[in-house]
Amino acid sequence: MLEAFLKKIKGFNNYYLLVITVIVLTIAIQSIIQFSLAQQRHDALRINIAGRQRMFSQMIVKYIYQCRYSTCDYGKMRLVLNKLASTNDALQEGNEVMGLEPLDDEIIQRNFIKLQPHLNYILSSLDNFNTLDKVSIENLTTEADEYLLIMDVIVNQFQKASEENIKALMIIELELAVFSLVILILEIFFFINPSIKKITSQNKKLKEISWHQTHAFNSHMANIKNFHRVLGIEKNVEHKEEMITFLMEELNELEQVSNNMVKSLEKEQ
Repeated sequence: MLEAFLKKIKGFNNYYLLVITVIVLTIAIQSIIQFSLAQQRHDALRINIAGRQRMFSQMIVKYIYQCRYSTCDYGKMRLVLNKLASTNDALQEGNEVMGLEPLDDEIIQRNFIKLQPHLNYILSSLDNFNTLDKVSIENLTTEADEYLLIMDVIVNQFQKASEENIKALMIIELELAVFSLVILILEIFFFINPSIKKITSQNKKLKEISWHQTHAFNSHMANIKNFHRVLGIEKNVEHKEEMITFLMEELNELEQVSNNMVKSLEKEQ
């Protein structure tokens, strides 16, 4: 009884191990996928914001030309200058409102350092509305072009870093998928397949037990019916008593067959 109980516990453990493994692997894969999607969204946002910095630098040049040769809208220029400065800081230091995390790439950070003098020149030159007529458009255009070139490099570096992150996550997902497949194959080989073989073997043994016990049962039942018919027509008391003795023996043997069948079934469980 104890041995059968331990076998049953072992079977349950194997089943639960399979289920838990599948659940854990599914959660792990989904977590990697969700992290990958979140990382891609963040990278796309950073690249988009960095790309707009190039547009802002060109808008400033356009505004200074307008102020010099046409109608000057210093309010719009001031707004673009503020965006240029604040976004430059956000791309490096991070900004929760914009959804940007602090920059952790040293190579890109060095390019931001190279970018800073050109940005400082643009911001300082256009800081005072009253001195706009003294600003050298040629120098400002040169600084804006230098800013644009370095910003192009930074955007490309952001793009490359994003692609590398995606590749790394794809490799992790692939490795996890392969690992999951290996685990499932091992569980099928060591747990599921033996269980199937055990069930098949048990079914075969049960059929054999059923066949033997059924024949033995039918044999005793046939003898009991025969004795019953003989008792119905037998007039001799001594013969009847003898028949009753034989009948009781058949009943005892039939009971033994029944008990053996129950024991065999319990043993195979």
